[in-house]
Amino acid sequence: MAAAKKLNLLYAQSGGVTATINATAWGVIDAARRSRRIGNIYAARNGILGVLREDLIDLSRETPSALQALRHTPGGAFGSCRYDLPAPERGRAHYARIAEVLRAHDIGCFLYNGGNGSAETAQQLATIMPQHGWPLISLAVPKTIDNDIVGSDTSPGFGSAAKFAATCLREAAADLASMADSSTKVFVMEVMGRHTGWIAAACGLALPSGEDGPLLLLVPEIAFERRRFLDAVTARVTRHGWCVVAVAEGLRLGDGRRLTAAGGDGIPGHEQLGGVAPLLAAMIRGQLRMKVHWSVLDYVQRAARHLASGVDVAQAEAVGREALRYALAGRSNVMPVIRRDSNRPYRWHIAPAELDTLMNLERRLPRRYLSRDGWRLSATGRTYFSPLIRGEAPQPFADGLPVHARLRLHPVGRRLDSSWREPGHPKTGKKTL
Repeated sequence: MAAAKKLNLLYAQSGGVTATINATAWGVIDAARRSRRIGNIYAARNGILGVLREDLIDLSRETPSALQALRHTPGGAFGSCRYDLPAPERGRAHYARIAEVLRAHDIGCFLYNGGNGSAETAQQLATIMPQHGWPLISLAVPKTIDNDIVGSDTSPGFGSAAKFAATCLREAAADLASMADSSTKVFVMEVMGRHTGWIAAACGLALPSGEDGPLLLLVPEIAFERRRFLDAVTARVTRHGWCVVAVAEGLRLGDGRRLTAAGGDGIPGHEQLGGVAPLLAAMIRGQLRMKVHWSVLDYVQRAARHLASGVDVAQAEAVGREALRYALAGRSNVMPVIRRDSNRPYRWHIAPAELDTLMNLERRLPRRYLSRDGWRLSATGRTYFSPLIRGEAPQPFADGLPVHARLRLHPVGRRLDSSWREPGHPKTGKKTL
């Protein structure tokens, strides 16, 4: 009796990377290496673009120690991308090319590690590849610091970003409090979150709860009111001598525009992200005549593996292993999502979610997670966020700096004569829930 044919696996990373996306990669790769049913294990360089370009990496040529070091390495080890495949009726050439590359390397399973937008790519390949004569097991594997994947209790990458941001704000608050009597009164820290305020809200963990605490949280889900904000800052400085503000980059006005698009004063202008903190600082300085400092965490918040959440690392690796298990069971067109079983103690499990129930959707921060005035976490919010940042995940250091994976990234030999010519790629909008 002939032995069953082994399944060749292709893994790829997509979208903004996290401190723990490579822990998911390790979960996939280690589980695949241990399986007798998996043949060749490949990675696509720079996400789906690597598939279109036939730019693949042979993971069998990496040492076990280098691959294991992925667990404590930030960034995307194989390169990521922001690239949306066009709709089937407009992108037949794209799908024909992908089928051609998969067929040339006999790849029967594709795992795409990304957010809710990347889930659509996995869904498209699962449904369209058979139309091109190449049946494919295609799954999405979750990650995003935005914490906005519908149907999942949390998103791998978020817990570590939240832990880092809350830690930064707590430490900055200690610095501010020590100097506030004769110097700076206000510190504004901007975090990521162009549509949702999950990270900004998690910063509420930085200080103990309290009706009149010196911390203000600003999220896109609550419309920004200039006078109300300035009054709140004044009240905190009067009561405590200082005030710290955590603000999401996508903070919006009542008319739906981002504050950065309105220039902070309702004046139409070119929209940008990564600039709301200096706008608020200028507002405080100009109207309240207070000395204020500001900071934008930017890439730092999603790359801070040295302060990763132990829970987050465990979940990131677990979804990778579970995705491989689903694939070996023949499950396609799904994502392994995290479901919460209890708060105290925090218990969770992984379950499959159909991709068409979550792709291109964004989960909004529930209003009940914030206090009635919207400035701080509610008890419900603290109960939700607290378990996600718990636990440490130490990484090795050498000469005082963290050690990261050093992969060889050996290319797989090309088998196609033709090369892919880049067309302009479409951008797709997301819907929010």
